[in-house]
Amino acid sequence: MQVLQEYKCPSCGGAIAFDSNIQKMKCPYCDTEFEMESLLALDEELKKQLPDDLEWNSKAGGEWAEGETDGMVVYGCKSCGGEIVGDANTAATSCPFCDNPVVIMGQFKGALKPDYVIPFKLDKRTAKESLYKHLKGKRLLPKVFKDQNHIDEIKGIYVPFWLFDADADVSIRYRGTRVMAWSDQNYNYTKTSFYSIIREGDIGFEKVPVDGSTKMDDDLMESIEPFNFNEAVDFQTAYLAGYLADKYDVTEMESIDRANQRIKRSTEEAFRSTVRGFATVIPEHTSIQLKNGKAKYALYPVWILNTTWKGKKYTFAMNGQTGKFVGNLPMDWGAYWKWFSLYTFIFSPIIYFIAKMIV
Repeated sequence: MQVLQEYKCPSCGGAIAFDSNIQKMKCPYCDTEFEMESLLALDEELKKQLPDDLEWNSKAGGEWAEGETDGMVVYGCKSCGGEIVGDANTAATSCPFCDNPVVIMGQFKGALKPDYVIPFKLDKRTAKESLYKHLKGKRLLPKVFKDQNHIDEIKGIYVPFWLFDADADVSIRYRGTRVMAWSDQNYNYTKTSFYSIIREGDIGFEKVPVDGSTKMDDDLMESIEPFNFNEAVDFQTAYLAGYLADKYDVTEMESIDRANQRIKRSTEEAFRSTVRGFATVIPEHTSIQLKNGKAKYALYPVWILNTTWKGKKYTFAMNGQTGKFVGNLPMDWGAYWKWFSLYTFIFSPIIYFIAKMIV
């Protein structure tokens, strides 16, 4: 049975939520503030509460067709009695009628409890302002996009992440070249020397994140990194109040391949940066052996903004901790060709002059 958990204000009875500006729980009705530590005991007490066990006999309504309710879950709001519709992975949301924040405790059953959570530091207003800042200075953005597109929704979501630690034993062989050129009265000379370059060593990685939700685009989530793990705290459900939250639907084992890809790519970049002074460098053989792998489970704060323009939806994401903002924008092809023609007009004579000098 699914259980909705609400944090009630002892002063006025209103639903309290986590306030990212003060990093405390706060009642929006009487402005009473609560330290997170004070809610630990309340968490334990709420877990002991059992829902009413009432049975009714009713023949109203018809039968759902097979598969029609797959993935749909309905809950009853304790504050107003309204129905809250979510899917099988919704772990925190708010009532669409009274807007009270709720945490769906039953959704965590059968799943691992998060080890850590990074609380939201930036609010919805900041996310909206960041979108408009993101639109400024984009010369190839259609001028009417900023005025005509509208924000469909702004959602603060705790996204599930697997955090991987690993050590890597590395051996990479490169082929490098150095080129020397000179000339005399009759000829131009070029001498190319070839080198075999070997780099060996070990490198360690900590908290490599891989998002555990199929709802989130992996590339989009990686684009808003990094998150500062130094600000992570031990998980408490109270942090979820006032935000949306999903539990993972991609397991740790299913995330290992992507973690390995990220670690391998970072390893190759780190070792390549040590090879300097060559005209060209090509890796010929790469051996990366991972060991001491382990993982933790955490929830990271992300603001998702969806906008619509000319019937097309554009999705943007903002790191709810650092404010890093990313998202694709439409291109004004008329402006593109205008700028292309302008640059061609300016630089073509210069390119022609340089070519004549070389010849």
